[in-house]
Amino acid sequence: MTDSNWRTYPADLADDEALTATVLEIHQGILQGQLAADPMVNLNLPIQQRAFRPIEGWRVLLLLTPWMLARLLFPSKPPALQIPEGWSAVERQDADYLLLGPRMGFQLLGQPQQAHLNFHPRLGHYLLQPICLNMEPYPDAEAVFEEWNQVIRTRDENMEKAKRDCPLQKEVSRRELFRRLRPSGE
Repeated sequence: MTDSNWRTYPADLADDEALTATVLEIHQGILQGQLAADPMVNLNLPIQQRAFRPIEGWRVLLLLTPWMLARLLFPSKPPALQIPEGWSAVERQDADYLLLGPRMGFQLLGQPQQAHLNFHPRLGHYLLQPICLNMEPYPDAEAVFEEWNQVIRTRDENMEKAKRDCPLQKEVSRRELFRRLRPSGE
């Protein structure tokens, strides 16, 4: 029998600082363990979080690691999303880290969103929205976030020109992000 219920973070992570400290510790362990010999990680980049905030029952943060920049979304209570087969807490308890789990659609701030389900025994189920998975070009964390900020500025300018508003941290489309990250001439 498959457990189809979300397991949210435990009560000891209800404090924002405790949650972020645990997220950082877990990802440091992933880097030192499963990804230690991975040639795709950029060891010039630290593991750090930024932009932590609550949004409609989710605790949201940006996470930079040597292998990704992503938005992590932790539900404060189980969302109305069905856990796919193979992704119950029992089934994922001893599984290796998997960056991109099953894709899930959900609503946030009245807009449809896409994210990948993830699970860690200490964090429970959460969603991950990848922003950048090719960290190789970046010499340091400031370069990553400067690129991200430039994408946001460009998107804001385009939204203003179009007289539109996008409430989820003025979310940027992947197409716009990857257009900026692609080396010229491609």
